[in-house]
Amino acid sequence: MVSTFVSSFFTGGHCSSRNTGVKIMASNTIESVKEYYGKSLKKTEDLKTGACTAQKGKFPNYVLKIRELVHDDVKTKYYGCGPVFPPGLQDATVLDLGSGSGQDCYILSKLVGSEGQVVGLDMTDEQLNIANQYIDFHTKLFEYSKPNVSFVKGYLESMEEAGIESNTFDVVVSNCVINLCQDKAKVLKEALRVLKEGGELYFSDIYGDQHLPENLKDNEELWCEGFTGALHWKDLHRLAKEIGFSSPRLVTAGLFPVQDERFKQFLGDAQFVSATYRLFKLPRDLRETTTVVYNGGVQGYEEELPFDYAITFKKGEECHVKAELATILKSSRYSKYFNFTAGQNGPCKCSNLEKNPFEFCKMQIEEKSCC
Repeated sequence: MVSTFVSSFFTGGHCSSRNTGVKIMASNTIESVKEYYGKSLKKTEDLKTGACTAQKGKFPNYVLKIRELVHDDVKTKYYGCGPVFPPGLQDATVLDLGSGSGQDCYILSKLVGSEGQVVGLDMTDEQLNIANQYIDFHTKLFEYSKPNVSFVKGYLESMEEAGIESNTFDVVVSNCVINLCQDKAKVLKEALRVLKEGGELYFSDIYGDQHLPENLKDNEELWCEGFTGALHWKDLHRLAKEIGFSSPRLVTAGLFPVQDERFKQFLGDAQFVSATYRLFKLPRDLRETTTVVYNGGVQGYEEELPFDYAITFKKGEECHVKAELATILKSSRYSKYFNFTAGQNGPCKCSNLEKNPFEFCKMQIEEKSCC
């Protein structure tokens, strides 16, 4: 993991300038992001867009109840854009990339339980100071005999230098941070390295519907608000395949408008979405199409277990899944919650693995308007 779960780590969320003029990005993007998250932003309300504010409607109720317990000082400096709490975290080891003030880590601390472990990785001293300040508070709050959370200073692109060991974590999460990194492929490679076989990368991030001109990336505000550093959503699928992850599975997504008139002048008709995806580190040899039955038992999902935007497993229902999903279920932490038999009995639990998140959002809006 981290050498003895060191307490000491990257940046949590997006950044925003409160100046009126448009700035040009500093030559060192990392230093620009550090400056914004460490010094320019004082609280969530300082953000200029809704890109990195929590979409509370997408959080399960049991997560919202835990969030209410988190210390206010930690919540005040929260800049995430979506949910990063996949089902089935009891006793898991979790790494949070860009943990910021620690809100997600402390929620995860409660979800993994006293036998689980959570490590937050961040590069910003000011954010780390807040996160470390409240370790004892949350340990006592959750009635643990010892802390199950630690924070490490380091960079997403070079986790090994921060002491993050290979094949260590059951789950890696990230909340609206990867779009701030210039070398996203390197971040994904590092995430794959630190995951155990069967481990999962579950993360929320910002994606665009088109490739923006390279010169826009010099605009500091547009980068730090998450627009110009955002991947085109199809590029995530390409990178996952090249690096060795399973196909990205869309969990949920929400549109956010470009409201600042100055930003609109630069971005034109470009659209953006905050989307949550899950990717798995699979063994080399995939299983065949398999019949599965969900036995229940996942906290908060005893009767139905949602897996992606299109697939939900019902307790006791016999169904079959294709090779990749069969391999995910069998090799991951979900294995103990399922029975597996050969064949293709029951309905197929299938989803479009290249679902356009913008089309998904449009569908959601149309469904709501019909109600």
